[in-house]
Amino acid sequence: IALAAQTILGDLFSYFVILFDRPFEIGDFIIVDDKMGAVEYIGIKTTRLRTLGGEQLVCSNKDLTDSRVHNYKRMEKRRVVFNIGVTYQTSAGKLKSIPAVVKSIISRTTDVLFDRGHFSAFGDSSLNFEFVYYILSSDYVLFMEKQQAINFELFETFEKMHIDFAYPTSTIFLTKEHEAFQ
Repeated sequence: IALAAQTILGDLFSYFVILFDRPFEIGDFIIVDDKMGAVEYIGIKTTRLRTLGGEQLVCSNKDLTDSRVHNYKRMEKRRVVFNIGVTYQTSAGKLKSIPAVVKSIISRTTDVLFDRGHFSAFGDSSLNFEFVYYILSSDYVLFMEKQQAINFELFETFEKMHIDFAYPTSTIFLTKEHEAFQ
């Protein structure tokens, strides 16, 4: 009986923590460990989430208060980090222009804030650049639309500039040995 009461009191205490501390509310999209979904219901013992797959996920309130909760509804902006690799055949002039070209494309996009862009590394089969920008909204659909628009424009611009994106390649050099004895 004492063990059962301890579990019930733990869930009740966790309910009050959620109720007063408000780490999430109904409608918030949260991630807890490897589970994610929109909060549908907060009860005395459990909280129910609607996952991206459509099923309902029931979590004990104690598990939620004992875990790290990522609340995406409270996010003000989304950070995007992406890498571009171009071929080693790219001329130095074109290589130097890439950060400015990408910055221009990102800066022209509404609701997007460019942060930085740099030639970051000599890769095994590419010259690598890293770029960072922010989508000035927490809306996931807007995030994906802005990212897609930027990617399309980058592809079209690089195509016009004759800059080739790199992909893993290997070059094999064959030499013919001369026969020493004839």
